[in-house]
Amino acid sequence: MKENKLKFGVIGSGSWGTALIKILCENNDEINWYVRNKDNIDFIYKNSFNPNYLSSVELNLKKIKISDDINDVIYDSDVIIIAVPSEYVNAEMKKINVGISDKIVMCALKGLVPETNLLFGEHMQKYFAVSKDNFLVIGGPCHAEEIALERLSYLTIASSNINLCEQISEKFKCKYINVSSSDDVIGIEYASMLKNIYALAVGISNGLGYGDNYQSVLVSNSIKEMKRFISKRHKIKRNINDSAYLGDLLVTGYSSFSRNRMFGNMIGKGYTVSAAQMKMKMVAEGYIATKKAYLLNEESKKRTEIPIIYAVYNILYENRSPKKIFKELSNTLS
Repeated sequence: MKENKLKFGVIGSGSWGTALIKILCENNDEINWYVRNKDNIDFIYKNSFNPNYLSSVELNLKKIKISDDINDVIYDSDVIIIAVPSEYVNAEMKKINVGISDKIVMCALKGLVPETNLLFGEHMQKYFAVSKDNFLVIGGPCHAEEIALERLSYLTIASSNINLCEQISEKFKCKYINVSSSDDVIGIEYASMLKNIYALAVGISNGLGYGDNYQSVLVSNSIKEMKRFISKRHKIKRNINDSAYLGDLLVTGYSSFSRNRMFGNMIGKGYTVSAAQMKMKMVAEGYIATKKAYLLNEESKKRTEIPIIYAVYNILYENRSPKKIFKELSNTLS
């Protein structure tokens, strides 16, 4: 498969999927795009933008082929980018009835596959026979909304196959995207999941009226907690202060674009989980990730101290008072 012949296919038409389409159009002439809703496809072809997400982005339709059949997109693509929220990804992957084991697969989602409790890479290896050497992860820090504005942003692409990683990275680089390569596939998958939980915690503290001083300590403790959690599951030499870990946590915890911070902020202000979800009308992946991280730790022989995750879990799933829980949590922070 020659480098200049690689054809990309994006699965997912939310904010991140739309942002990835925009990025890929900079350096690639043919991109396949799976958009589930036929009416949305007709709208995009007529108006050159996604009606539901990043509607300010004018799409280059000369380069994009859109289909509501996931199998058409996979069959016609060499590189498959999965950009579906983790809670829906299994339902979409079950629609696949064409071969995918020989494809290059890129994970652009955050969190475990709920039905299997596996990282997406592990899920693809077990159920779709995708080789580790043909699997990559896209990490941040990078908000889709800033891609739409063409503000300088940074991606980290990870794979055990560094040559492939560097080859694919070149397809994403453009005037507003810098790309770094990494071999820490598992670490970045976990970090992408955990940072959403910590952003929820920051949002809750903000909703409760805690200020910048407290939130800075909360984030500082969050990155240390993330390091402990990841190291227990995949112990390799990594710098937790690299942008794929700390940088992604910071942007998700502090940005006004962060859905998880927004969700947490509403919880801190007294919204119920269901009320916050209805008001947002978007997926805050940290909600599902909180339960998964909690259970992973509880059921594992590799348990570690994760008081921030436990605090968020108790608020979201045990209906404990955010005010009381964060008062207790504040005594564990340093």
